[in-house]
Amino acid sequence: MSEPLTLEVFSDYVCPWCYLGDNRIKKLRENFDIDVKLVHFPLHPETPAEGRRLMDLFGTDQAGIDEKNNRMRGLMADEGLPFADRTHTFNSRLAQEVGKWAETQPGGDAIHDLFFEAYFVDKRNIAEPDVILDVVAKAGLDVDAARDVIENRTFKDAVDEDWSKSHAYGVTGVPTFVSEGHGMVGAQPYDALAAFVTEMGAKPKTPVAG
Repeated sequence: MSEPLTLEVFSDYVCPWCYLGDNRIKKLRENFDIDVKLVHFPLHPETPAEGRRLMDLFGTDQAGIDEKNNRMRGLMADEGLPFADRTHTFNSRLAQEVGKWAETQPGGDAIHDLFFEAYFVDKRNIAEPDVILDVVAKAGLDVDAARDVIENRTFKDAVDEDWSKSHAYGVTGVPTFVSEGHGMVGAQPYDALAAFVTEMGAKPKTPVAG
């Protein structure tokens, strides 16, 4: 049996296009023999702990933010994803470190969806340790162990490695999808992603007989 194709997905929990792309990756996993590796990316690493207004981030007024939210709401609705209008972006660094830790735990991959939901649906500040720990609890993971990860920064080096890989690969925007030395950038349609992994050698999964 051939090995699954490795697909690296460069992403950040506060990136709406990553939230959208994550849903399409789920469909890829259902249909192709692929091993998806999440690589954390520093989208806005300078964001203060209390967050930053989107108006300041994008240099626009409230009408401009309303337009962005309306566009994203339509795209998310087409994908069947819940989405709440955003006013701020938040610093995702600690959430990324806890996300790295979660991947070492049984069933821990589920935390990635929950971080997206905490920000894009519940509009919570995922820089706050209490919010992160709420997400950990929702994922059914060990809250005390996660608290230790936050307090002692035990997965700092792991996220530093991801950020360094982003730089080494020349990734400047997310999501970015990389496999076999080739890449695609942006929230690509599912058909484009399916064509990409097929070209890279991914095998379709055999449907289970009913």
